[in-house]
Amino acid sequence: MTSYPVKVSNIASTTTDEQLNDFFAIKKIEREKDSSTATIRFEKLSAARTALMLNDGNLDNASLSVTSDVVKEDDHLQQATTSEETGGDHIDQADKPRAAIAAEYLAKGYSLSDRILQRAIDIDQKQGISKSCLTYFNGLNSRLGERAFGAEQTVTGTVQAKVEEQIKQAKAIDEQKGISKTAHDYYEKAIASPLGQRVMAFYTESTKQVHDIHEEARRMAQEEKRKASTSEESAPASTAPEKPEKSPVA
Repeated sequence: MTSYPVKVSNIASTTTDEQLNDFFAIKKIEREKDSSTATIRFEKLSAARTALMLNDGNLDNASLSVTSDVVKEDDHLQQATTSEETGGDHIDQADKPRAAIAAEYLAKGYSLSDRILQRAIDIDQKQGISKSCLTYFNGLNSRLGERAFGAEQTVTGTVQAKVEEQIKQAKAIDEQKGISKTAHDYYEKAIASPLGQRVMAFYTESTKQVHDIHEEARRMAQEEKRKASTSEESAPASTAPEKPEKSPVA
């Protein structure tokens, strides 16, 4: 099986394999003897190019060097996943704009410099948005629009017509039908909100600024906090008896 190797160096001595796995979103990492260097072999070229985008990213207070003798970060290659294969109901990580992937890293708490964010934007502008990503979000826009506003309506199109009036209508319909509550993932919830127009633009247009990535990262982080809060509220209370407090030792 073809693989695309990427070399990572300047790894902090305190960084664990688990941290590297999470940072690069891959399970198999070949850590070298000095532990400050590792080789990662990606099955998809697009995943390897994303890893190269993270060059100079900060992990465990160390600025990582991410390079490859085989893969070039700005290589243009059509994604293997097509909109026909996904059916428009799923968006693969490899099909997302680089700016969106960068936002996900920021939302998780990783530190990426504005130079890296600008690099992601430049790649998106050069390569454009994948057909799979466009198909997914356009389909989502139509499905949610029909549920909220009726046949042949889209969320972003309806909000564009009369912004303030339609935002109030969107909120009222959401309260009535509970669209955001029944939405299955972040993208549905985001697009179903009055901010849907900006979310759609972020994922389907290549014109972005560093500020837009930070803004999307904040939305993602807020959604994760909301999910965590909801999970805690719905978790059953512990029925275990409370342990008696220990008396202080004289």
